Amino acid sequence: MNPGSPSPRAASAVPHAATLQDVAREAGVSLATASRVLNGSERKVAGAFRERVERAAETLGYTPNVSAQATARGHSPVIALLVADIADPYFGQIAAGVARGADEQGLVVTISITERDPERENRILRALRGQRPQGLILAASRADDAEGGSASAELEAFERYGGRVVAFGDLPGEGGGRTVVIDNAGGAEELGRRMAALGYRSAIGIGAAEGVRTSDDRLHGFARGFASGGGVVDRIHRGDFRRESGAEAMAAALEEGVEAGTLVFGMSDVVALGAMSAIRAAGRAVGADIAVCGFDDVSASGDVTPALTTVRVPLNEAGYQAFRAIVDDGWIQAPLPVEVVVRGSTPGLA
Repeated sequence: MNPGSPSPRAASAVPHAATLQDVAREAGVSLATASRVLNGSERKVAGAFRERVERAAETLGYTPNVSAQATARGHSPVIALLVADIADPYFGQIAAGVARGADEQGLVVTISITERDPERENRILRALRGQRPQGLILAASRADDAEGGSASAELEAFERYGGRVVAFGDLPGEGGGRTVVIDNAGGAEELGRRMAALGYRSAIGIGAAEGVRTSDDRLHGFARGFASGGGVVDRIHRGDFRRESGAEAMAAALEEGVEAGTLVFGMSDVVALGAMSAIRAAGRAVGADIAVCGFDDVSASGDVTPALTTVRVPLNEAGYQAFRAIVDDGWIQAPLPVEVVVRGSTPGLA
């Protein structure tokens, strides 16, 4: 025997991960019975046998095989959440709501980042389909020209394998999934009316690329509400949903010229916060000189000085409702009320 090699006795003493066969042997039941108990089969198992199997699994420290569970149930105990950018607090609050629901049901949430890239999203959807998650939540806003064929085909295939699809806003194509609707247009319209009532008459909009639904709904809604009170959105600068994009758009607007008393509407708080930083960098004052408002009411909006006027959206509750839409067969969306919150960044014009 090689002196450096372990003895057979020592090798056999090394612990190994408990298998389903180990649990069945410990419980004194067949492998099929142990599998039905631990891998989530729909077939019933007598209470006495179930208790023996569960006790044996606990004693041996057995961890169920997710692939085996997917085979037995037709899906794994996983909820897949697709977001555009996990650093954006908008998606963080939605993810927290989804995780709250999953915790109640003993399920696991996985998060994938699409970066609003249709090709990347399709690759993720194909990979997820093979893992058979119980449900799929699409939280990222989609562009009208990214709706088509491939994403729709992937989602239809996912549903054929027994998964349920939930999206924020509209689903691509004509899939049979469920949608969670946030009143982006209505909330922005009310914000526009409130800003006009404060005396503002000239506004600049900062949004994402034309065709991105969340951005378009908010910009159009704000313009309608602002116009109803006598205001005009003079121009719109476009970029994306990042703070840096908001700062760049605002810097471009300042180069063109922005008169004192102008109102800036950022289609999200993150974008609006970027605009505020550009205003300060140009030596202008936020509020008394150039007013700024946003949308979402992320936590940072109340922490800056002056605090940001915005539209409060119950994002955590929206995420929770998206989860319930996955697991509740009779799900109907409960109201997700939006609320205008006026703060120091829009002090009003005398």
